[in-house]
Amino acid sequence: MALWMVRAGQLGEHENFALDNSMVVVGWEEMGDLSDISAMEKMRKLCEEIYLDASKNKISNFVGQLWSFKDRIAIGDLVALPLKTQSAIALGKVTGDYKYVPNNPYGAKHTRTVKWVQTDTPRSNFGKDLLYSLGAFRTVCRVKRNNADERVSAILNGAIDPNLTAQPAAETDVEPEGVGIEPPSDIEQYSKDQIHAHIEAKFKGHDLTRLVTAILKAQGYKTEMASPGPDGGVDIIGGQGPMGFDPPRLCVQVKSGSGPSDVTILRELQGVMKNFGAQQGLLVSWGGFKTSAHKEARTLFFEVRLWDADMLIQNLIEYYNKLPDTIQAEIPLKRIWTLVLEETE
Repeated sequence: MALWMVRAGQLGEHENFALDNSMVVVGWEEMGDLSDISAMEKMRKLCEEIYLDASKNKISNFVGQLWSFKDRIAIGDLVALPLKTQSAIALGKVTGDYKYVPNNPYGAKHTRTVKWVQTDTPRSNFGKDLLYSLGAFRTVCRVKRNNADERVSAILNGAIDPNLTAQPAAETDVEPEGVGIEPPSDIEQYSKDQIHAHIEAKFKGHDLTRLVTAILKAQGYKTEMASPGPDGGVDIIGGQGPMGFDPPRLCVQVKSGSGPSDVTILRELQGVMKNFGAQQGLLVSWGGFKTSAHKEARTLFFEVRLWDADMLIQNLIEYYNKLPDTIQAEIPLKRIWTLVLEETE
């Protein structure tokens, strides 16, 4: 039983379709139906005919990934889908062979059916080495070093990664798919994971509320933070204007636990907002959110926002220069520029 990483679009544009329809999908729309291609060389020839301007390495890259998706991934193999729209990874097991769906309205015509077992596993449940491997730029790759398949099986059974403290190896933890070079890693996501680990270690419990309060102040809110202990369902209240009296008035609930919050927490926040006369609410859940919470939050777009760890870090980075010196000292960040390597299909 192998472990495969299969992405759902460079920006996660096919994530919801893949999860809602129990499948993994890939791009390369120009390639057409691959069902009758029985050898890698035939696939290579087709790629060369279609992608005339592509380099040899790029063609090899495409061929290796498409061949793996079509023929190497076996029924019963594990599959991991790193989500772009939330700080989580979907995990499942492959249940069907390759199928071409020409009328797929979302454009992802190359498909494999999957039984999704967990669709909202927090990234914090994985060791740094696994996260690094799952950050490979490729759309399809096998992750196999450091007993990756056994560790993900344990996570599927409700455990946290048995080797949670494992660090990335000097070399890549993924298997190159027909290319003579090692696949690069998503440095941006890897950096976020490092910041994630630092915040998780330094801002436990009520300290996470302190960090959220600092970010909201940097955004222009006048805030009041509840003391540690029972808070009546609200950790932070805030408003605009010199005294904080002006709308929008905001109620914030902060959950610092490692598990994803469900829809009941969201509904509790809505009730508390009415008690405080707040027009808007913010639910911060370090462990992410269950699918039910995301679906209901979509209907509350003009009323409530959800911040998981990634969204908190995104806002931290955006407003970092406006944060108090004490917070900057606790989370020392440095902005750097790096070349963005081209992502594959």
